[in-house]
This record gives sequence, structure tokens and C-alpha cells, in this order.
Amino acid sequence: MKKTKLLSDNLFEVSFEVCNRVGGIYRVLESKAKRMVDHYGDSYFLIGPYFPRRAKGEFKEEAAPKEIKEAFENLQKEGIICYYGRWMVEGKPRTILLELNDYTKNADRIKKEMWDLYGVDSINSGHDFNEPVCWSYVAGKFIEEMSRINKGKKTTAHFHEWLSGSGLLYLKKKESDVRTVFTTHATTLGRSLSFHSVNFYSMIEDINVDEEAHRMGVQPKHTMERAAAKESDVFTTVSEITAVEAENFLGRKPDVILSNGLDMDKYLTFEEVVIKHRLQRRRLRRFVSSFFFPYYTFDIEKTLFYFLIGRNEFKAKGIDVFIRSLGRLNDKMREEGDDRTIIAFLFVPTQTKGINPHLLENMEYFRDLRDSLESVFPEMEERVTYSLIRGKQITKRSLISDDHLLEIEKKLLKMNRKGETPSLSTHHLAYHSEIIDSLKEAELLNREEDRVKVVFYPAYLTGHDGLSNLDYNETLEACHLGVFPSFYEPWGYTPLEAAALGVASVTTDLSGFGRFCEKLELKKETPGVYVLKRERKHDDEVTEDLFRFMHYFSGLSRKERVQNKIEARKIAAKANWESFVLNYIKAHNEAQK
Repeated sequence: MKKTKLLSDNLFEVSFEVCNRVGGIYRVLESKAKRMVDHYGDSYFLIGPYFPRRAKGEFKEEAAPKEIKEAFENLQKEGIICYYGRWMVEGKPRTILLELNDYTKNADRIKKEMWDLYGVDSINSGHDFNEPVCWSYVAGKFIEEMSRINKGKKTTAHFHEWLSGSGLLYLKKKESDVRTVFTTHATTLGRSLSFHSVNFYSMIEDINVDEEAHRMGVQPKHTMERAAAKESDVFTTVSEITAVEAENFLGRKPDVILSNGLDMDKYLTFEEVVIKHRLQRRRLRRFVSSFFFPYYTFDIEKTLFYFLIGRNEFKAKGIDVFIRSLGRLNDKMREEGDDRTIIAFLFVPTQTKGINPHLLENMEYFRDLRDSLESVFPEMEERVTYSLIRGKQITKRSLISDDHLLEIEKKLLKMNRKGETPSLSTHHLAYHSEIIDSLKEAELLNREEDRVKVVFYPAYLTGHDGLSNLDYNETLEACHLGVFPSFYEPWGYTPLEAAALGVASVTTDLSGFGRFCEKLELKKETPGVYVLKRERKHDDEVTEDLFRFMHYFSGLSRKERVQNKIEARKIAAKANWESFVLNYIKAHNEAQK
């Protein structure tokens, strides 16, 4: 491990997602914890909120050391209950969780203070703002107490997102000796604009920031974020594309870029990746067979699996572009008389009424058929062996007895749904879906003649969903190509995780990870990660480019696909926390200078 000089004696990292899985920052903190502990040891502390249900299984409480216990006792006088222990992730970092009890009664006083001193406009804010602001304020008080108790030691506090902003501003108000770092992972205004399908990068310099924040109803969060960025000793963000956003929306250019990484030590070797791909592909093929084969069949050996996975943000995640490109790909493959099949999965969790009962029935029939075949496999093996020894021709009747054959044929008849068409979704949806409408508009209807078939899979990949029963990693391992044509993606963990699992993907130059890949010397024909140009491009042009790429990828040989796997793994290795964590230390050291 590469060591670097530390200028901080104590480091506190503050986030609302410590032991509290609500978003992507949890993934950042959890995955880099071991590397932080490797460098800082027991001088590294994480601070989060105490929610008993969410902390269960995440947090192991321990007796607080003397100096921490003293800080706890001082806060308890104000009705604040503090817990000390370990976050049960790799590295087991020292962790403090803060329970507010009735401290939120101080919300109006704190908000007035933030307005008077820093212009945080939160008069119309609600509980979703008040709770984290009060929690963060308390985190600031705790860090101040620890700094006082450890007088003479250099302390750095690293705050994540607007939710922790009031803690940073509290320390500034107190003129504390604690030096501060603030990280915005995605600006509040940028996230809001993208959620409303505004591709703002093409007009970012012309946006009236305060007016838009007010129009979007995010003025409290935006002004808190802006104040924290301005008042921090060191301001950081996660990618170059988000740095552009931050400079325009928050009025400060980031001092350091803190790219998100993975701990590659947790991932399999490339040889193991190849084995896992074959294993998980077999499992996914079984699910696909249940989904489609009762209606019609196709050559599963000539089938590729494409996928998109992410939040249900139709335009921001590029779901619209993906679907239109698939429609173009389907037309092209049909025109060419292509005998290959593309199965495109949309793993986009949404509210449902339950699994499609026809699919459950199909799966039960398919499972029953497989069980019947497995029961006669030993007999078939014996028959084949004797037929080969005797030099007899192997036929269907020489493989299986008439009784077993009749039983299997009856089960095939039960399973048969010829004349019908497979559904587009695995579930009945609880609301009218923009995704389904778009699939129909692109004429992706799962007809027999379609070469591109789609499966909208609106459930979380838990590994026990009653369908594929593959978890997140297993699903990625089973597929050939991940497609992430987002126009708003501050970093983009999914294509990076795909790369670590040896899966090729396409991302865009409007994602942080895409910008990172553009700086690497990628192989032209088989780069592992393809970067689609979206900056200042019209959606129609992006759709056409993505269609051409997916068509190109479908024609790659197995050898070329394996080469993509190799290159994808090389890229993931360059985004390892072992090296990326040094940027965090750089930010902390800069704060102490």
C-alpha cells in the first residue's frame, strides 16, 4: 500500500448515509472505509445519524473511550444521545451515531442562524430539510467538543452533501480550529433539473441559478449547499463534469476531484470472472426460456444479453435513448435477416401490483419439464453409451423410452402458448408506465419475428425475487453488455462495477466515469468501456450513434467479446480505492496548510 504523509491528527467524516443506506454516498463510504483505516488507523471517525432499525446489523456498539465519553456527556446535557462503536464493513471504522430525540425543536433557531450568517434561505423548508440540518449541527458541536478535548491536535472534518452543511457552518461560526472539507456528489439544482428532463449542460452558463432553484422548490437545500461550498477550507466534488456544474451553480471551482472507486481486492480474478459468466448466463438463459419459449423459440446459443440498470429517471438515465436505439437495432437486424437474438433487460425498479401470473405459470411448467428430463438423464446416458458401443444410430427413441417421451410431450403441450405474445414486463405495474409506452412506440413488442426482444424487470435484484433469483452482481455477470446512456451522472458506479465484473459497457461523456475513461489509452476496437458522445448533441444524433454501436457490438466474435472483458477489468483496476483514496488525503492535507 502506498503511504503518504498525513497532516491531520484526527479526521472526522460526516455523512447522513453512515450506517444509513439511502443513496449512492453509502456505497462510496462503505467501499473506501478499509483504505481510510489503512492510512488513518484509529484517528479516523465516521459520524452519522442514529436510526435503530437501519443501524441494526450495520453498527456494533462498544464502550466509548474516555475522551469520547466526555464529549458524549457534554452533549447529553442538551438532550443529545450519542453512540460509539464500529461500522460493520471491511475495516470496521470507529463510528459515532447521533440521536436527536427532541433536539429538532431547535430547527427554527438553527435555520435563522444559517440565514443571518450565511444566507441559507430555508423559511419554507419541511422535515426532509429540518432533520438533517439539526443532526449536522449536532455533529458540528460534537467535533468542536472533540477538538477542545484534544487541544493541540490538528483536526479535519470532512462533510458530504448539503445534508451535513450546517455542521460545517457551525464550526465556521464558532471560529473553530477544525479545518473543513466539503464534498458535493451532485448539486441539488443539477439533480432537480435532470429529474425534470432538462439537459442543462448545453445552456449551463445562461441559467439564472437562484431563479431556477426557487422554481424547482430546492432553494433551502441549494443555498445550504452553496454556503457550505463557499465556507469550506477545501471544496471538492466527484468528477470533472460535476466540477463544471458546481462552479456554475455554487460559485466555486472545486479544489480537488475525489473520484469514486472500488476495492478491487473484493472482486474475482479474470479466470474466475469467465467461469462466473458461464454459470450466471446459464441461469439467466433458463429465465429467458421460461419467459419466451412457451410462445415461440429461438437459438439461445446465438443470443446476447444487453441491460440497463438504474433509477426510474426516464430521460436523465437515458432510458428513452436506449429504447429508441433498440427499436432501430431491431429494424436493422430484421432487414438483414439476422438469425441472432438480442434480449434487452431494463432493470428499473418501480411500484408494481405483483408478478405477471402467466409468467409464474410458465416458470412452473418449465421447472416441471426440467425435473422430468433430469429424472431420465441417467437412463439416457446409459442408452447413449450402449448405442455407441454397438455402433447403432442414436435417435430420439433410442435415448428415451416411449412412456417418458409421452409424459414430456404432454408437459410441452401444457406449456404451449403459441398464438399469444410474451408480455413486455415481468410484473403488472401499479401505474401508467412511460417505459411501456416508449417500447410500444419503438415497436418493440416481443413478436416472434423481432430480433430484439425486451424484458422490463421493475424489481430489485435481491437474489430471491421469485424470477431469475439472481442478485445484482450475478445479473451483471450473466450479461454481455451494459448500456448507460445517461445525460446526468455525476460519477456512474454501475459501469465501473460492470467493468470490475468483466462486463463491457457503454457510458457517456456526460458522466464522471465516462470522462475518466476518456483520459485513458483505450483500445479502439475493444476498449471494454465505450464512451458515447452526448455533450451538446441532440437526442436523435445520440440515438443513432448508440444504435450503430449496439449493432457493431452484436457482430463481435466471442474472442473480441473476451478481449472487451479483459480491457474492462484493466479500466476497473485503474479506479481502485487503493489509489483514489490518496485524493482524499490530498484534500485533508490541503485543508491543514
